[in-house]
Amino acid sequence: MRQADVVVYGATSAGVCAAVAAARRGLDTVLLEPGRHVGGMTSGGLGYTDIGDARVLGGMAAEFRQAVADAYGVAPGHYAGPEPHVAERIFLSWLERAGVEVVFGAPLGEVVTSGERIVSAGDHAAGVFVDASYEGDLLAAAGVSYRVGREDRALHGESFAGRREVVPGMHNFPPWISPFRADGTLLPQVADGPMAEVGAGDGGVMSYGYRVCMSTAPDRIPFERRPGYDEEHWELGRRLFRHWREQGVEPRAGRLVGLEPNLPNGKCDGNSLGPFSLSVLDRSAWAYPDADPAGRERIRLHHLHHAQDLLYFLSSDPEVPAAVRAELARWGLPADEFADTGHLPHQLYVREARRMLGETHLTEHDLVQGTPWPDTIAMGSYHLDIREVQRTWRYVYEHPDPVPMVVTEGYLSVGVAPYRIPYGAIVPRREECANLVVPVCVSASHVAFSSIRMEVQYQMLGHAAGLAAARAAGSGKAVQDVDVAALQEELRAAGQVLSL
Repeated sequence: MRQADVVVYGATSAGVCAAVAAARRGLDTVLLEPGRHVGGMTSGGLGYTDIGDARVLGGMAAEFRQAVADAYGVAPGHYAGPEPHVAERIFLSWLERAGVEVVFGAPLGEVVTSGERIVSAGDHAAGVFVDASYEGDLLAAAGVSYRVGREDRALHGESFAGRREVVPGMHNFPPWISPFRADGTLLPQVADGPMAEVGAGDGGVMSYGYRVCMSTAPDRIPFERRPGYDEEHWELGRRLFRHWREQGVEPRAGRLVGLEPNLPNGKCDGNSLGPFSLSVLDRSAWAYPDADPAGRERIRLHHLHHAQDLLYFLSSDPEVPAAVRAELARWGLPADEFADTGHLPHQLYVREARRMLGETHLTEHDLVQGTPWPDTIAMGSYHLDIREVQRTWRYVYEHPDPVPMVVTEGYLSVGVAPYRIPYGAIVPRREECANLVVPVCVSASHVAFSSIRMEVQYQMLGHAAGLAAARAAGSGKAVQDVDVAALQEELRAAGQVLSL
């Protein structure tokens, strides 16, 4: 059994920052990563960094931003973000300089608890643990309460909670597209079963997908037909393009998968844009947070194959407009990214999984109204950004007979002013666990989490979590008893922004 002062589970950007922050204070720190890479989405395809108000960026998020600028010899913010391999290189250099022991290929293993404390996770014991995974696996195994999916509007009185109205918009399907084959069976990529009532909680999570890095470089890897590619799986896309053609709409390739050279060296971060995108909307992600490893792997491969096959479909299918196919032909997968995963990202974009029910639970009201938390450890500013939750169908009652139509539901974007994030949102309830800090699956409602979930916030919360873990491990205190005023002073000294 390896005994450490601090064990961090999950080498996301939050996990890297937490481990480095603790190790810089001289604590023996181990970072456990089930996969083979560090950085999570920051190095796993999400190169285009969503910041919000740059004034709230501080601490290790600002340090990372400066490191990116230094890597390219430009001013901070010159690029929207780094190339994936550059992001990972920066994180690895931080870990090495801080003396963090990184263990790859380290699944969580058995979590042993005693009273309200975690004793060990797998072969690693520690005084304090940090769960920096996107899924919240350590907190769940430790018996900490959590919630998955969107809640009922009545629970917290949130305006934007629960199932959303189906309204027109960039991410919704246009009307009149049928979800059915000629034999009356449902097309692939359309979820069956009724939607919950508007405002009701249904456990639905924001859709997942892969943020695919692409390039126009001469050595790019072309989008190829995958063994197992299913022509019928893409009939819904063909119907969408036929409808646009009939309506005189000429879709641009860049508005389908984000073909903008928004990263250094002419690369782009392929985003999920529009009604038919890299996001998978068939409700398969709803089962992911609580699925076992085999179930998660099936869901991950389902999403990976969707990304591969969408790019091939858009670049080759005769129903796709010729201009779109021609533009896709200029792009491919970069030869110098993700070499060990077929040039596709190593990280599934888990936009939301478990959310802890901690000492303080943030809701829409706290973000919209700007609650002045006295235990503030970081700030957020990105808008409430709930991505699509499902693509399903419903009858529209037209004369003389109802018409079945494909619909997309869940998208929401509402601006908020910069707001404070309290220490109580990253620690469990005292009676549930006294030596765990959680900087990713924070204690927040589905609506509030939709803003907090940005990578820069994870970096700042990871920074705070690492310093808090170090203080608790050094003193033997419960994480709930950490001197928050002293923690805030330490964060301010490291450049963290706690108020504007």
